[in-house]
Amino acid sequence: MELTGEVTGEGIDSWNTVIFLYNSALKEVGTKLEILNDEFQHVHQYNPIEYIKSRIKSPESIVKKLKRYGYESTIDNMVNYVNDIAGIRIVCSFTSDIYRMAAMIGKQNDLTVVSIKDYIKHPKQSGYKSYHMLVTVPIFLSDRVVDTKVEIQIRTIAMDFWASLEHKIYYKFEGNAPDYISQDLQECAEIVSMLDAKMLSLNEAILEAKAAQMQESEWKQLEKGFNNRV
Repeated sequence: MELTGEVTGEGIDSWNTVIFLYNSALKEVGTKLEILNDEFQHVHQYNPIEYIKSRIKSPESIVKKLKRYGYESTIDNMVNYVNDIAGIRIVCSFTSDIYRMAAMIGKQNDLTVVSIKDYIKHPKQSGYKSYHMLVTVPIFLSDRVVDTKVEIQIRTIAMDFWASLEHKIYYKFEGNAPDYISQDLQECAEIVSMLDAKMLSLNEAILEAKAAQMQESEWKQLEKGFNNRV
């Protein structure tokens, strides 16, 4: 399970150097997300992000992925062909928040969006739903700048719940779960989708009701002021 070799173009010659870069990239992107969330709270009095998780892929997982892709286990191949070594998961309250966050991330000048995979509009066969963005962030070192990849996954609480349990179940079967398990998971994914849609509809109804109450209160204040002048 050892990764060997070097990426001479960027001077990445060891596992420790690679992990340093990916950890730095996670810090950069994580700080940006916190600032965006704080700004949204300041402007709209609402937090689109429930919580954020980040992780660095283990050496064993990286080697397995390289073998699955048909590549040798080298640092060079790791950097070039494994896009999710550094991963950040953003968990939102509602589906609308997912696309709102994705739009804000895409507007960051010092982030480059490499690719997008919308598994919400186009779920995987298993029922998996999430919004994936592969971005690069420049890491400024003392002698050079290294553009480092980070995979951002954005999903709702319900999607995250399903995905976490699906991963644990398939891990137990080493990816070869019985058909009835897969079918049950797909049915659960449909239930999760209905729950997300219902919660979004409920939230929109609450916002409309609050707006109507505020408008009614403003009219009453105007009417009261008019009567007092009369």
